[in-house]
Amino acid sequence: MALDGCGTVCKYILFIFNFIFAFVGFALLGLGLWLRFSNNTKGIFEIDFLNSSAFVMGVTVLITLGSVMLIVVVFGDYGACNEKRWALQVFSVLLAILTVAEVVFGVLAFSRRYALGAKVVEFYTSMYVLYLKNGGDPAIGVTLTFVHKMLHCCGVTGISLIELAQQTCPKTDRIYEHFIMPSCPDVIKNVFDSKAPLVMGIFFGTGALLIIALGSTIILLKQMKRLSQDITAYYSTVY
Repeated sequence: MALDGCGTVCKYILFIFNFIFAFVGFALLGLGLWLRFSNNTKGIFEIDFLNSSAFVMGVTVLITLGSVMLIVVVFGDYGACNEKRWALQVFSVLLAILTVAEVVFGVLAFSRRYALGAKVVEFYTSMYVLYLKNGGDPAIGVTLTFVHKMLHCCGVTGISLIELAQQTCPKTDRIYEHFIMPSCPDVIKNVFDSKAPLVMGIFFGTGALLIIALGSTIILLKQMKRLSQDITAYYSTVY
């Protein structure tokens, strides 16, 4: 006996979800570990008065979030591939916790967007300074390039003549951007200020994806339970 069409669709939805989740989890964990143990940055974690800095907290969040996401993926993939109900049950519980946390964090990020924006700016500035201080750490350089392209900004000044990390800046779209582009601290503050509803929408959108994965898991669990009962009933009638 096999899963019906709905159960099979839910199973493949979980495969796709776990693939995306694993990719993001590996990226976050890899970046966090690099920033934590790189020779250019690990000294920050050995200085007591910097233990509460935005950089240290940001790296800790990256490592923790990446690890949690990969743990969730392990249970999800194992349960879906091998049709193990206990693994899917653990997976569903973890998904439910992540969904609630995602929504709560989204609400908190919206209500405290100014303080959160300031912390993100502080984290960005710390990485920028470390990049310059250490002669261009590859991991930090990749991170800065990603942030600059995503937000279309250029360093802490935006002025091409004096910008020290210009090689991480995105390509210019307009003529005047050859001379000056938006500075990233200002853009980050603007994102958490004027675009706060969009940021909150991203959190709720991610929460919706988690709910879809959770619903698929519940349907798959019901399908597997029904199959187990059918197999038990079949063997009881045969023997």
